[in-house]
Amino acid sequence: MTPRRKICVVTGTRAEYGILSGLLFDIRDDDELDLQLIVTGAHLSEEFGNTFTFIEDDGFEITEKVNLLPEGDTPAMVAEATGRGVIGFSRAYSRLGPDVVVVLGDRYEILAAAQAAMLMHIPIAHIHGGETTEGAVDESIRHAVTKMAHIHFTSTELYRRRVMQLGENPKNVHAVGAPGLDNFVRIDLPDRKALEQFLGRPLRSPLIVITFHPVTLDHKSSEEAVGPLFGALDRFPEAVCVFTKANADAGGRRINQELEKYVQKNPDRSVLVSSLGQARYLGLLKIADVVVGNSSSGIIEAPSAGAPTVNIGDRQKGRVRAASVVDCKDTHDDIFRAIQYCMSDQFREKIQGGSNPYGEPGKISRNIKNILKSTGLESLIVKKFFDQNDFPEEKVV
Repeated sequence: MTPRRKICVVTGTRAEYGILSGLLFDIRDDDELDLQLIVTGAHLSEEFGNTFTFIEDDGFEITEKVNLLPEGDTPAMVAEATGRGVIGFSRAYSRLGPDVVVVLGDRYEILAAAQAAMLMHIPIAHIHGGETTEGAVDESIRHAVTKMAHIHFTSTELYRRRVMQLGENPKNVHAVGAPGLDNFVRIDLPDRKALEQFLGRPLRSPLIVITFHPVTLDHKSSEEAVGPLFGALDRFPEAVCVFTKANADAGGRRINQELEKYVQKNPDRSVLVSSLGQARYLGLLKIADVVVGNSSSGIIEAPSAGAPTVNIGDRQKGRVRAASVVDCKDTHDDIFRAIQYCMSDQFREKIQGGSNPYGEPGKISRNIKNILKSTGLESLIVKKFFDQNDFPEEKVV
């Protein structure tokens, strides 16, 4: 009898788990696969909501925990945490003996997980490679993980070509779409009443959902970074503002402190949540009048929810955008004008019925699972660099 293929999936943040959750269910429910789940990073922090409990509530068994959260949010502390992560992941892999390690995105926890797997000659599958975020250190991490990985799942054909441009074997680069979109059809999303009950306040219109992360290659203070955003929101005194906390990046804690101060000054019209969970977050996007901030969710998920997005500054610079995404500079007036435009009837009519360049929800995670299941792993470790003139003319999916 052929042994079940052991697929080890790593997750370090609430948003990342939400994107991976459909894939986790598909792997777990396949009798020919053995799901191993390593939880790390902000999942294990009380400050960031102990979101590993969401994973357990979904019925998953956490196979290993790798605790690497930085003691603070300076770049040096994040670098030290990455080093601890390499040690922790190497020990976890030694115990688990995975056949392939699956990582997503571009965070320092993922860099640690990929480094350990690469040095231990374990094949790596990378999701969401080939994208660009020029305002964040994530840009370098993502491309570094691409070069360490052996199987690639990109969210668009453009990103597939970019991964191939980095010298990866075209046969192992698959343009499948963004797996997080599957949650729009996989999960029963809460309605406005259920969300109001959870947040403890009416969610009247206009409703603004805000997720703002540090721009890790910018040298502004946290006050300077969020000040223009707050100034713009103050010009919509009738709006209800729902903030979600920043991730555990360098500067993330200081951003959260500023968010807490703003909510304390505006308790009648704003609320700050450590983590909504995937279902509540997507449900909130579906009723939002506008999504504001610099998170990838405003670029990737919000268009499928029908929500206009105001994307601030350079953190997501370079990503493919739907017509519903409006970019603006990180100034008070620009943010105000962008929010005003996105909430106008003219703009909402313009984007009605628009498509999402990151794919159609439904079968993306299942396609990834099937490729992980069927790909031969034996010859992956020794990688050849494919020059552009080696690329086949036909699309390989």
